[in-house]
Amino acid sequence: MDYFFEFLGFALALLGIVGSFVPILPGPITGWAGILVMQLSDRVTIDNAVVIGTFFLALFIFLLDYVIPVLGTKKFGGSRKGAIGATIGLVLGLLILGPLGLIFGPFAGAFFGELLHGSNQRLALKAALGSFLGFVSGVLLKFIIGVGFLAYLCTVYFQQVIG
Repeated sequence: MDYFFEFLGFALALLGIVGSFVPILPGPITGWAGILVMQLSDRVTIDNAVVIGTFFLALFIFLLDYVIPVLGTKKFGGSRKGAIGATIGLVLGLLILGPLGLIFGPFAGAFFGELLHGSNQRLALKAALGSFLGFVSGVLLKFIIGVGFLAYLCTVYFQQVIG
């Protein structure tokens, strides 16, 4: 059973990194679940304080990820429709363009969301840029946390099981 928990822990940590880019998958929470599952193995000991601390970190990043694009859009003069458009653009862009949709989808979505809101093209472009920067910041933050969780699991695993 230990091997199952260890495999599942690493798989969830890797999925957490994937979740940095895929909007449907909550990356930080999924990566944290890898730490929680790994703790269930008898061969790996993870302190409860680490599990609790990383949970609150994952939860904070998860919630912050919903705020950052909105703040970026608003900081650059956009509206709520621009932020919603960025989210819709992310999903559609990912489905239509694959990985390139992660870059172009939020930008186009925010732009068209602002145009639907009644903004002129210049303001819509500015808001789209803000949404894009907010989205990229959120992805980067989730990616760093995901890699950090995986690195922690690898370190603990190799020290306690391999080494």
